[in-house]
Amino acid sequence: MNTTASATPRQQALITGASTGIGLELASVLAREGYAVVITARSQAALEGVARGLSAAHGVPVHPVGADLSSPQGAAGLMREIDAAGLSVDVLVNNAGFGLFGGFATTPLENEQRMIAVNISALVTLTKLCLPGMVERHRGRVLNVASTAAFLPGPNMAVYYATKAFVLSFSEAIADELRGTGVTVTALCPGPTETAFQRVAGMQKSALVQGTMMSAADVAEAGYRGLLAGDPVVIPGFANSMVPLLVRLLPRRLATIVSRRAAEETNTKSK
Repeated sequence: MNTTASATPRQQALITGASTGIGLELASVLAREGYAVVITARSQAALEGVARGLSAAHGVPVHPVGADLSSPQGAAGLMREIDAAGLSVDVLVNNAGFGLFGGFATTPLENEQRMIAVNISALVTLTKLCLPGMVERHRGRVLNVASTAAFLPGPNMAVYYATKAFVLSFSEAIADELRGTGVTVTALCPGPTETAFQRVAGMQKSALVQGTMMSAADVAEAGYRGLLAGDPVVIPGFANSMVPLLVRLLPRRLATIVSRRAAEETNTKSK
């Protein structure tokens, strides 16, 4: 796929959580398609390595900016650095996020507060700060990475599922508000994907990740196509696309039970 002509010279894309996984693959796709790229994550050293690789592979400017989006001023500080560098954001990819596996009564509160800060607060802040310029220029695209988790409650990952429900609802709402402005908002809702997410969330034994998972590269390609098309919601993979339909057909209580059974650790499901 080559749609470089759709990216005018030096249009700038900002991708959060770009050092690994889906974020790295989205940065790769955007660089391949001719966008100048700002990449951000917590590790400046990792970002600099990614930046060198992307720039060498695709011949576009890549600007790495280390930022901790879990801190109260992390997102605003990131935008100040971008502004100070004289860069605008034509494409915003809010990919940074993480999960936590375990019963809510026993999981660490500070981890969930950090999760809410990254998955919700930073996403809202960056979107808020980037949209006015996009609207003024009458062009711009936002891709918010949600999840199929957004469509149902998630026992054993209650806060994570709730954050993704927020991302989906928020994205669909502002997509409607922005009709006619030249700016689009897309929620990307992947299912289980081959990334470090499972290890960070502590869910390696969950049944959700024991079967076949999509590659991060395939998810990124689907997200990019949806971004270009201005689709409000993109769900990569046929099986994943069935999740919203099944949730609508099942009674809410039964959907929650199914969700819990799917997330249980494989060595405890028979208990």
